[in-house]
Amino acid sequence: MTTDRLARAPVSRVSLWNGRTAWLITRHADQVALLRDGRISADNTLPGYPSTSAGSEAARAYSRSFISMDNPEHNNRRRAYMPYFTVKNTRRLAPRIQHVIDGLLDALEQQGPPADLVPDFALPLPSLVICELLGVPYRDHAFFQRASTIVVDTRATPEAVLAISERLVAYLSDLIEYKLNNPGDDLLSRITSRQIAAGVSTKEECATEARLLLIAGHATTANMVALGICVLLQHPEQLAVVRDGTCDQVANAVEELLRYLTIFHLGQRRVALEPIEIGGVRIAAGDAVICAGAAANRDPAVFEDPDRLDVGRPARRHLAFGSGPHQCLGQNLARVELQLAYPALFRRFPGLRLDCGPDDIPFKTAMAIYGIHRLPVTW
Repeated sequence: MTTDRLARAPVSRVSLWNGRTAWLITRHADQVALLRDGRISADNTLPGYPSTSAGSEAARAYSRSFISMDNPEHNNRRRAYMPYFTVKNTRRLAPRIQHVIDGLLDALEQQGPPADLVPDFALPLPSLVICELLGVPYRDHAFFQRASTIVVDTRATPEAVLAISERLVAYLSDLIEYKLNNPGDDLLSRITSRQIAAGVSTKEECATEARLLLIAGHATTANMVALGICVLLQHPEQLAVVRDGTCDQVANAVEELLRYLTIFHLGQRRVALEPIEIGGVRIAAGDAVICAGAAANRDPAVFEDPDRLDVGRPARRHLAFGSGPHQCLGQNLARVELQLAYPALFRRFPGLRLDCGPDDIPFKTAMAIYGIHRLPVTW
């Protein structure tokens, strides 16, 4: 969306895939206000909720986790997972994450160029990390990676999304049943036994939340790893800062990449519970609302020259992880993975470069999570 459009139509009606309409919110300040407003609901079972596709609408029963709940239910369910994703606890995982990164880079070096960094680096890194954290066997990664691809594909049929959602929840239900009888030192063992024993959650509810953590824990970060590498290879002066910079400089660069790329292109979707006035427009109760994070992260009122990548800019105000009570639970883990992955790759392979023209890179334009299908490189 252009800067001029942001100024002229910060709140406007848009048509959805099913013929319904929604209010599209583009300004940064308006989105922060709405996402923190108790009069806006994330409940995807409400009649006015703006589903992203026919497939996502069909799978509502299998996506009813805390991300689709309002307070107090949202806080009650989310609170159990929060201690495992604090800044302090995710930083403790840094040595293990670095070990995973080094192993993947060793394999790349041994294999030699050329390579596709999506299957060889970007995808296995967060998959290995989230599997170990949750206690999901990595040997099953092909199944849940394929499942997550179908779930976030806006072109997938309702039948396909429903079938794979059922299989994934059934798989996780069986895994939770096993962990109840054979607990291990992993998040699912600790959380599910406590939640189920206390009567807070059923096994099926825990499986649904495990599905959310599993898909979000690898799909989002995998796409950010690949996209970040792609854009930095096309901005060598910015790449040098990431490769040679201090920990603080790298951390800041990651925030700028999160802002610049904003992989959730379909926005944060909500329903108004009561009439709300925002940007001079009255949104009625029951109206669908879409907060376009990609537009907010290019808002010139917040970010100077927003269409330019600048890893030195203070970009922490971005909305790549959303805002308000539903702000991404796993954001601290994602930050640690990205802050370690980018410099490690560029230091190991200082001659890394694209093995195709930028126009030949296949981007994921029909997915709920933006990314890259393949990233051919050589060195």
